[in-house]
Amino acid sequence: MLLAYVDESYSEDWYYMAALMVRGRQAVTLTNALDQVVAKAAVDHAVDDRAELHGHEVFQGRGAWSALPPRARIGVYNGAFQAMAECRVKVILRGLRRVGLMNQDRLPEKPHVIVLRHLLERINEHVTHRNTYALVIADEVDEPAKHRADLSAYRSQGTKGDRSQLLDRIVDTLHFVPSHSSRLVQAADLLAFMYRRVETHTESDPRATRANEALWSRIQPIVQHRHCWIPGGREKHKGPARARPEAGSEAQKDSPTS
Repeated sequence: MLLAYVDESYSEDWYYMAALMVRGRQAVTLTNALDQVVAKAAVDHAVDDRAELHGHEVFQGRGAWSALPPRARIGVYNGAFQAMAECRVKVILRGLRRVGLMNQDRLPEKPHVIVLRHLLERINEHVTHRNTYALVIADEVDEPAKHRADLSAYRSQGTKGDRSQLLDRIVDTLHFVPSHSSRLVQAADLLAFMYRRVETHTESDPRATRANEALWSRIQPIVQHRHCWIPGGREKHKGPARARPEAGSEAQKDSPTS
C-alpha cells in the first residue's frame, strides 16, 4: 500500500494541490532527510530545528525562516527537493483556474472540492496501475466531515466528469493532520507552492525565474501526472513545469474536463 500525503497552495486566480506518493520505508527515509534539511538550517542560521517546511514561508522569508537570506532559503528548498528526488517518491499535481475564463462564483463547487476530487481520481489510477492501494493523509482543512463523506460517495457511486470512476483503491477515509506534525505533508506543501509559482507567476527578477526553474528540474523526473483544469477552456496552462515528461510519465495524458 502507498501513503499519499496531500496539501494545497492557492491564490486569487489559481488553486493547486500536490500528492506525494510513498511506501512505508520511503516515508521514514524522507522524513529523516527533511529533518536533516531543517537541522542544517538550524546550525547555519539559528533556525528552530522544529521549524515547519512551509512553501510560502520558506520562499518569502516569513515566520521561522525570516532571518535567512534568499540564497539560504533557496538552499533549504533545494535540499528538500533533492531529498524527495533521491528517495524516488512519486508526485501527482492538479490545478484549477478559478477566476478568469469562468468567474469563481459560477463554479458548481468550491475549488478545494473540485481539485481534491481530481487528485483522488489520479491517486486511485496510480495505485490501480500498480495493483496496490492508497491511504490519503492531508493537511487540516475546513469541513473535514464533508470531504470524508465525499470520498465515501466516490467509492460507492463514482466521481463526476469525463473520468468518472469508483475510487475503490483508496482505503479507509481521509486522514487530516496538522502540517506541523508531518514532514511529508510539509513536503506536499513545498511541491504545491512551487508548482503554482512556476506555472502562474511571472517573476520580476530573471534570477528568481532561473532559481525556480532549477529547483523544479530536481522534481520533474518524479512527477507522474500534472494538469491544470481551466473551466470553459481547452488549453492547458503552459509554464516551466510543462517540460517534456520523463518516459512513462502520465503528465500529458489528460482530458481538460477532468
